[in-house]
Amino acid sequence: MAASMHYGDDYKYLPVTSKENGKGVEVLTDLYQYTVQIVNVVFYGRPDDGDLVLIDAGMPKSSEKIIEAAKERFGENSKPKAIILTHGHFDHVGAVIELSEHWDVPVYAHKLELPYLNGMKDYQAPDPSVYGGMVAKMSPMFPHAGIDITERLHELPADGSVPYMPDFEWVHTPGHAEGHVSFYREKDKALIAGDAFITVKQDSLYNVLTQEKNIYGPPRYFTADWEAAQASVEKLASVNPEIAITGHGQPMTGNELAEALDKLVNNFDEIAKPDSGKYIE
Repeated sequence: MAASMHYGDDYKYLPVTSKENGKGVEVLTDLYQYTVQIVNVVFYGRPDDGDLVLIDAGMPKSSEKIIEAAKERFGENSKPKAIILTHGHFDHVGAVIELSEHWDVPVYAHKLELPYLNGMKDYQAPDPSVYGGMVAKMSPMFPHAGIDITERLHELPADGSVPYMPDFEWVHTPGHAEGHVSFYREKDKALIAGDAFITVKQDSLYNVLTQEKNIYGPPRYFTADWEAAQASVEKLASVNPEIAITGHGQPMTGNELAEALDKLVNNFDEIAKPDSGKYIE
């Protein structure tokens, strides 16, 4: 690990998991979801052509598992062209230093997320007071200090293109994080949503463990701007995705996705937004 890159002072392994931990699922021939404890990373690329990109970087101390998953899917000498982040929360950048060093690759993020990734800013502390269950109550344990990966860090292109993912565009979907982005491909309506919406009730330990599937808003304990979060869900729903991979939970497709997303849009306050909490006006 390069001495100039470092995680925050509160960085640590967290002993939380789900029944999907260590499992991969081919969502499309070029989109593969791999679950690290309670969060998903996505590999873009076909196993036979060797061109791949990693979207997000998992939980703290998970680099070996992610490298092994890449080898299993793409071959022993597989190496992504880049790591591209939906946002910089601890469970999406947990192994980014080790992975970017191991593969010697750049890391891309939205310009509003860069201060949390170059050591300039910390995220707001998690809010354990949001009603939502045991994971929310555990959230004060979760790292929220910014990290510094300046030497590998690049801003996503301003034109909406996604490096090394030619058919995808990035969509700014703030709320859960200032510079949160999702990735969308028009030709097959495939969406990598990050935490803009998720398919498991992430605040509830039972739901996290069992991965019971439905659509929910972003994890409550880390979401600071609920107005922006709602607008982001509406923006993503407006493209009528056929396939959605989210940061937490299982992929969703077709009518199940359309109906659940429509329900979330029309009942956002009831389904997504906590009744009280320090980030509720």
